[in-house]
Amino acid sequence: MPAPLESLFRARSVVLVGATDRSIWSGAAFANFARLGFTGRVHVVNRKGGTVHGLAAATSCRGLGEAVDAALLMVPEAAIPEAFADMNAAGIRNAVMLTSGFAEVGAEGAARQAALLAEARAQGVTLLGPNCLGFINYADRVPIWTTQPPLPVLRGGSIGVVSQSGATAGFVAAFAHRQGIGLSHQVSTGNEADVNVARVVDFLVDDPATTVIGLFLETVHDAGTLAAAARRALAAGKPIVAIKIGASANAARAAEAHTGSLVGDDRVFEAACRQLGIIRVPSIEALVFTAGLLAKTGAVRRRGLGLVSISGGVCEMAADQAEAAGVAVPALAPATVAALRAVLPAFGTPNNPLDVTGGAMLDPPLFERSLAPLGADPSLGMLACFMDLPDTAEEVAGFRGAIVRSIGAGFRAAGLPAVMLGVIPRPVTEVGRALLAETGITYFGSGVPQALGAIGRAFAWSARVEQGLPAPAMPALVGDRPASEHATLAYLAGRGLPTIPVTLARDAAAAVAAAGDGPVALKIASPDIAHKSDIGGVLLNLRGEAAITEGFARIQASVRAARPEARVDGILVAPMRGGGLELFVGVLRDPLWGPVLALGLGGLWVEALGDTSLRLLPVSPAEVEAMLAELRGARLLDGYRGSPAVDRAALAAVVAGIGEAALALGPGLVALEVNPLLATPGRIEALDALAIWETAP
Repeated sequence: MPAPLESLFRARSVVLVGATDRSIWSGAAFANFARLGFTGRVHVVNRKGGTVHGLAAATSCRGLGEAVDAALLMVPEAAIPEAFADMNAAGIRNAVMLTSGFAEVGAEGAARQAALLAEARAQGVTLLGPNCLGFINYADRVPIWTTQPPLPVLRGGSIGVVSQSGATAGFVAAFAHRQGIGLSHQVSTGNEADVNVARVVDFLVDDPATTVIGLFLETVHDAGTLAAAARRALAAGKPIVAIKIGASANAARAAEAHTGSLVGDDRVFEAACRQLGIIRVPSIEALVFTAGLLAKTGAVRRRGLGLVSISGGVCEMAADQAEAAGVAVPALAPATVAALRAVLPAFGTPNNPLDVTGGAMLDPPLFERSLAPLGADPSLGMLACFMDLPDTAEEVAGFRGAIVRSIGAGFRAAGLPAVMLGVIPRPVTEVGRALLAETGITYFGSGVPQALGAIGRAFAWSARVEQGLPAPAMPALVGDRPASEHATLAYLAGRGLPTIPVTLARDAAAAVAAAGDGPVALKIASPDIAHKSDIGGVLLNLRGEAAITEGFARIQASVRAARPEARVDGILVAPMRGGGLELFVGVLRDPLWGPVLALGLGGLWVEALGDTSLRLLPVSPAEVEAMLAELRGARLLDGYRGSPAVDRAALAAVVAGIGEAALALGPGLVALEVNPLLATPGRIEALDALAIWETAP
């Protein structure tokens, strides 16, 4: 098992290997110990000895003469094997590696990185990097970081930032600092030879100083660990806010399975976020404001928002942005309206959003009197007041400072989670931070769109926490390996799933007997042919002996001409079905996340519009109902222009059962498709199914 991260991130003694006064990296790393108030021991190693950063330098780690918790390796790539061996000989079991020239430079570098990891594993070394800037544990004042962090250090921060890009981690920290938002941790994972984002997230879920986790991801190297950590975070009420770049236009492919064209790498990550409660955001600003808000509020129990401003225009903008963000801005209760009417100027209107009017310019306490009644309104769970924070001491001493103090008093009187928000994006100055500390106000200089976006994400995450994350049981594996449509339908039916009755006919007479009086469909039965209609292998609406006999012969001839090498078991005879709504259900094994369920409406919707919803397996029927609601064509399920409605609960149970059936087939299954799954008011039935394997059964 990999070594725990506790001894790395809470190291009490550190050695800088390759320390030199000539290096900006070495100089910054050494200065950070004083900047952060590190109280442990700091050592320096330079092969030439001498004095470095004011300390006597040892020529090797072995020459230090005492145990050390962690090493920062800053030597050139060619010197890494020697430095690593020296570190190992000194018994140092945690390493942070700034050095580049490994997997990021190509195949030769990847080979060097693999050898480095093998040595680390053999010696029991926890390795962060290579090609990383290191980490800062602000909570315990442990910096092994090779650039200057934003100063002065903000104490008491509770957001843990983990980034595969060291520079981006720095950008996040710098932007958060400008907003007066402190961090608990700042971790750069670099090439992730050993320690990856997922392992750090797992550590931070249990870290008492961290209440929110922020991520910057270029890729996911350990989806299983990340998923497990995200489940634990959701159960603990600890939000994860993530930026994920590299949205791939290349869909995952799986043999001839149609599912492969509908499931892209980025769409699988998006599905994982929805399912695991990870809040995905598009930018550093959105990450910082969303994480900062949740660090202050946690899960919000009531999710009606009261909006307040001194500007009617800002109220209108905020209302529009709230709607776009999915945030409810409910009408005020009659008692609240009456209470506001008693305190507002005669020209004021008691609405939500609430314009306190320009009267507050002459009478700042009007904010307090207006905010206080909102706390008793039963439809509101949070207040957001738009007012820019003063920047200078003169502004704080003037009417703007008086307004902010009145807002703070109003928030306290209301007794609801509340935030003051900048109308336009702006940094928080030291003077502004002092006023916030005085008033107890939570403030973000976000601007209107970013503010409402953050609130919308916080509300959606809060609802997800209330839902919980029940883990459906993994089904037991079976020995079946169905390869043809007939065998796949029979497998599904054997698991209690509704499938259309199908007869395998080996000659025309058997097909006529199976057809009876009703119209039927004839389809070629072959484990080698996935898309039967493309080669004339399907005929529909055949009735009577002559038509069925002729159709049987026509299919045989078309298939022989198009695919003479294909194995043919016979021809399937199935009753025709009419009416209802066709759906597509597919399971694909993603190389990172494992089995993924794709669900969409069939026909035009799935082919032309790609209207599908994705989830990681296993899924519960309740999760499938959420997938159905996400489809753009979801209205068709409820009856559209006179068509009958579909029983969503029954449909969800069948789709979840198909997911279980796919899981039970084991890791050799590449894809399982049911296309179409026909849903009518009284029946749900799989009309066609196909299983595809890594190797032919």
